[in-house]
Amino acid sequence: MGRRGPAPKPTKLKLLQGTYRKDRANTNEPEPEAAVPKCPSFLKGEARREWRRIVPELQEMGLLSRIDRAALCGYCASWETLVESDKVISAEGRTIVNAKGQLVAHPEMAIRSRAMDQLRGYMVEFGMTPASRARIHVPEKGNLANPFADILKDADEKGPGPEAR
Repeated sequence: MGRRGPAPKPTKLKLLQGTYRKDRANTNEPEPEAAVPKCPSFLKGEARREWRRIVPELQEMGLLSRIDRAALCGYCASWETLVESDKVISAEGRTIVNAKGQLVAHPEMAIRSRAMDQLRGYMVEFGMTPASRARIHVPEKGNLANPFADILKDADEKGPGPEAR
């Protein structure tokens, strides 16, 4: 049986969204260094162009580290599949006549649909859809620190307030 409930959000995303709570924080969460992963040599054509387009945007939001390379590859490969499928569908049409003379959906439509589903999943993970982006509050450029960190630190040092006693 699979895990129940929604997948947990990374702390950095909670900080950007303003939903971080220290009492619910994962104290052992890995914190990879923010860095741009190198574009793999096997990405060609549309996939490489999409990598070059999207990486600066994600870097500016502070959402990239080197370990995100595989997820970015998946996103870019899905993008390329979508673009290539659209080219085939544009040239040959959305439907074809099969061996029995019936009008059916072009097989490329199923490939395109799967690519769109995969792309949507990656886009949500990286905050690249309007809905997922609406949940992220990016601080001023160059300042990805938690604006409440000092307040939380002071509260931890002083201990619980009078209402907790």
